[in-house]
Amino acid sequence: MADKRPRPGPRKPRSDAQQNRVRILEAAKEAFKKSGASASLDDIAKQAGVGPGTLYRHFPAREELLKAVYQESAEKLADAGKAFAEALPPVDALRAWMMLFVDHIAEKQMIAPALNELVGDPKKLFEATYARIWEAVRTLVRHAVESGDIREDLDAIDLLRALIGVANIATTPDWQNSARRLVDILIQGSRPVR
Repeated sequence: MADKRPRPGPRKPRSDAQQNRVRILEAAKEAFKKSGASASLDDIAKQAGVGPGTLYRHFPAREELLKAVYQESAEKLADAGKAFAEALPPVDALRAWMMLFVDHIAEKQMIAPALNELVGDPKKLFEATYARIWEAVRTLVRHAVESGDIREDLDAIDLLRALIGVANIATTPDWQNSARRLVDILIQGSRPVR
């Protein structure tokens, strides 16, 4: 006779393990910003308040940590669209999201070369989050158009191309400040002509 008891599903990570993971990702993001993708993993563990073994249990290789930092940033950006839409007027929600997008571009620029070197082609990683990011900006633009704050002929991709363009031609470390100014210019230029 077969055992008909339900089999338990995969266990949820313990709360302290989850907290360790979050601290490691935050420390890694800061370390990668400061020192690039070759930042010391031991220093990251120390900054996170965990031992090296804990870091390696969560992220057995540098590649895994870099991927997780990128994915966390992309998920945060995608989720922010809904949060901003619920908390702010439509045009302010779009502006806040675009400012966060500038930070996301900076993180991606920092991580992409290392992922290219370690993974060969991080295209799958980037594509996995692209659809959610794209949906967030399209929804925010649609809400701003519907509210009358933004012109009806605005295409969300135009806003993203402008910001990515500034990042791609950046030759100075202050490109992010330029991109933030560009957000305000884009928002102002997207207002309907009255």
